[in-house]
Amino acid sequence: MKKIVVYSVWSFLVMSACKSDKLPAVAPDIKTEKTLNDTDDPAIWVNPIDASKSIVFGTDKETNGAVYAFDLQGKIIASKTIKNIKRPNNVDLAYGFKLNDSLKTDVLLFTEREKNQIRMFSVPAMSPLDNGGFKVFEDEGNSAFTYPMGISLYSSPKDGTLYAIVGRKSGPELGYLYQYKISADTLGVVKSSLVRKFGKFSGKKEIEAIAVDSELGFVYYSDEQHGIRKYHAEPTMGDEELSCFGGALFQEDIEGIALARYKDGTGYIIVSDQQKGQFNIFSRTTNEFIKAVNLSTLETDGCDVVTVPLNATFKNGLFVAMNDEKDFFFYDLAKLGLERQ
Repeated sequence: MKKIVVYSVWSFLVMSACKSDKLPAVAPDIKTEKTLNDTDDPAIWVNPIDASKSIVFGTDKETNGAVYAFDLQGKIIASKTIKNIKRPNNVDLAYGFKLNDSLKTDVLLFTEREKNQIRMFSVPAMSPLDNGGFKVFEDEGNSAFTYPMGISLYSSPKDGTLYAIVGRKSGPELGYLYQYKISADTLGVVKSSLVRKFGKFSGKKEIEAIAVDSELGFVYYSDEQHGIRKYHAEPTMGDEELSCFGGALFQEDIEGIALARYKDGTGYIIVSDQQKGQFNIFSRTTNEFIKAVNLSTLETDGCDVVTVPLNATFKNGLFVAMNDEKDFFFYDLAKLGLERQ
């Protein structure tokens, strides 16, 4: 009995110390309606005609999973929600994908882990463009290394080519990420083709979160218990790692990455410090640490951000973070205390 009491007191002291080390919590402006299973990763689509009708997409990762669509009040938009997805993990979107010489559409792509593929839908029509899905990691000999998890899209400033950079649940120490060219033929049939394999892995846990800075041409990803790795996003620029930073600042898992981008090239890289329940913020231009914020989320996996005004609630932009209670939290970007650089 004495051992149990001593252990309980010690546990309480450790937990109290961890809690006291956290920054004051910032409450969200909006909490979304609950999903069915387990939220994971969001992506924000800004409506180019009426920003107040923008949509936040969020994955719900399970065998009977879905990609939920939410309005800016956090209400589920049933008509835009994609259901019956076999464990969707991460999601991203791109604007102005060229289907043919006269037709462009915004697109949403996400991983479907249990089918070893990525999916692609038009936005906001939510029509499938992938003929059921694009298979990934097909040349991988180790079956344990074939399950996709992370995804981020790169729109090349050079020629407008759209690429999907895809990570996996487990992988090798080199070539953890695969980069696929997404293109449409003259008949408007969309295809995926592998263009390169790149990216180091520490081997400590896994890699999920990926974010691409299309304007500056960089891809960042979270080697979860090692650091934030940085590479060129353009395939022709080479596969050498440019830097690995921030690892010592995180309590345990380095998770979701969101890029707050401004047209002058400045901005922020916002990364989830999952077990501590905070976000570490770095400079977009120098990658130097700026500060941490506690946004009151639990065990955040994915996050996303836009820097344009959307409505009266999100007049400075919108930051969205997954919360481990089957929902997502929405914040006006000013709540993060970030000034435009």
